[in-house]
Amino acid sequence: MKKQPDSLHRFLFENTPIRGERVHLDAVWHSVLERHDYPPMMHKLMGELSAAAVLLAATLKLDGSLILQIQGTGVIKLLVVECDGEMQMRATAKWEGELVGTLPELVGDNGRFVITLAPKNGNQPYQGIVELEGDTVAEILQNYMSRSEQLDTRLWLAADERAASGMLLQKMPEMHDNDADAWARVTQLAATLKDDELMQLSTEELLHRLYHEEDVRLFEAQRITFHCSCTREKVVQMLRMLGEEEVDSILAERASIEVHCDFCNQSYEFDKVDAAELFAAIAPVVTNATRH
Repeated sequence: MKKQPDSLHRFLFENTPIRGERVHLDAVWHSVLERHDYPPMMHKLMGELSAAAVLLAATLKLDGSLILQIQGTGVIKLLVVECDGEMQMRATAKWEGELVGTLPELVGDNGRFVITLAPKNGNQPYQGIVELEGDTVAEILQNYMSRSEQLDTRLWLAADERAASGMLLQKMPEMHDNDADAWARVTQLAATLKDDELMQLSTEELLHRLYHEEDVRLFEAQRITFHCSCTREKVVQMLRMLGEEEVDSILAERASIEVHCDFCNQSYEFDKVDAAELFAAIAPVVTNATRH
C-alpha cells in the first residue's frame, strides 16, 4: 500500500449544497494499534470508527471533543474514539471472546450508539444515545445523522492493520440547490468506490477517479495527530475527588493505587507517601490570630 500522510481534506461541489471530506490515517492509526494487541476484526471496526470520528468532528468545527462509542453486551463491550477540534484523536476497545461475526452479532441484542460533544469551556456536554441501526459502522452513523441531525449524510469507511480511511458526503439543506440531481449523482458515483481505492488513492486521485466531470473545489489538507489527554495531574484531581478517607482505605488493602489509561496504556502509581502529599497540598492552613 502506498503510504500517505495523516490528513483531512475538505471539498465542495460548486453551485450545489453538497460538501465532502476525506480522511486518511497512517502513523496516527499505528499509534493507536501499537499500544494494545488488537485482533484483525478490531483493526477494521476501530479503524472505521476512528475515520468516522475525524470526519464528523470536522463537520462540527468543535471547540472541544467529539466522542463516539459503540456499547455492547456481546463479545464487544466497548468501542470508543475521541477526536477534538484540533484533529487530535485517540481510541480504545474492550472485548471478551473470539471476534467472529457481523457487528450486530458481536455487539449483542442491547447494543447502543453514543455520541458526546464535550466543550472545552466547561459548558454542559451534549450526549445522544440511540439503539444501533445498521450492519456496519457507516450505516449506524448514517442512520443516526439522518434521524437526529436531519442531514442527508453518506459515509464510506475502510480499515485494516495498515491504515484507516474514509469519505463523507453531506447535503446542506439551508443552501440553494441549483442542480436538483447533484446529490443523487455524486452519491451514486461514490457508491462505485472500492475499499482498496479508498485506502490507497490520494484525495486528489480519488476525487478525479469519481468526479472528473464535476466542478469540485479541494481545500488545503489539515494534519491529524495522535494525542492522549491523560496526565498525572488529572489522576491527582480524581483521587482528591474520591477523598482522603477512601484513598486511605484502598491503601490499607494494597501497597499502592495504580490508575491505568486504556487509550495510551500509561500507568500512574501512587503509594502512601504520594497520597499524603496530594492531600497535604490542599489541607487548610490554620493560624492563631490575636485581635487587639
